[in-house]
Amino acid sequence: MRTVGSGLFLPPFEALADPVTVARLSAEAEEAGWTGVFVWDHLRWCEPISAIADPWITLAAMATATSRIRIGPMVTPLARRRPAKVAKETATLDVLSGGRLTFGVGLGSDAYGVEYTKTGEEVDDRKRAAMLDESLEVVTRAWTGEEVVHRGEHYTVDGVRFLPRPVQQPRIPIWVAGLIGNKRPRRRAARYDGYFPVFLETADQAAEAVADINALGPKDDFDFVVPLSPGTDPAPYIAAGATWWMVEFPWASTTVDLVRGVIREGPLK
Repeated sequence: MRTVGSGLFLPPFEALADPVTVARLSAEAEEAGWTGVFVWDHLRWCEPISAIADPWITLAAMATATSRIRIGPMVTPLARRRPAKVAKETATLDVLSGGRLTFGVGLGSDAYGVEYTKTGEEVDDRKRAAMLDESLEVVTRAWTGEEVVHRGEHYTVDGVRFLPRPVQQPRIPIWVAGLIGNKRPRRRAARYDGYFPVFLETADQAAEAVADINALGPKDDFDFVVPLSPGTDPAPYIAAGATWWMVEFPWASTTVDLVRGVIREGPLK
């Protein structure tokens, strides 16, 4: 029987904007039996949030403080980043962690921090979706270690090898996020390694998404990941087909003590 993963989903805001703090909490989570710790990827957020840590530096700190748990961004809005640079960052982080990176990707949103508008990034969802798909092509080719030649609508890579390769082969697992009612991210997710529904509210919604993606013929070890508020019983979601569940901490009121309390309660055994 497949083991169900249990994780923490942390906004690296305010008290958690210190990579050392998040690394220590990750080590505590590993010791308590959790199997993953993941962090948000944002440049800014709505008030009163002002301090936000860079996810990649935070993940590097987490990697060096732990030895077993999976780590990763949940999720990185890939259209906001250069895929060649992301390919190098993710491969290096996978090497640093000994093959424990999971790469969460999605469109992201301008809704909460208007971070795309304020930094001159693309705000049209359809254009960002095309950029996301093209970026994933570049990144996954780069992970092979073979020469990449890509001339697309949005990106160009002209004969570059990206070494060292990631530890994980054939690739670092890719989890694709999307609004729970949106079908397009599910189709994108079925081509990769996992699906992370945003704004999931019920186990019935999870079951519908699982059935929808299974009908698309994903790989046998495909992950269905559900974010749950602290204190939520994961059992109905596991029964609905979830292979991972994560405690999703509230962005406005998360404290180190709240995270530490959840860690000490431990995951479902």
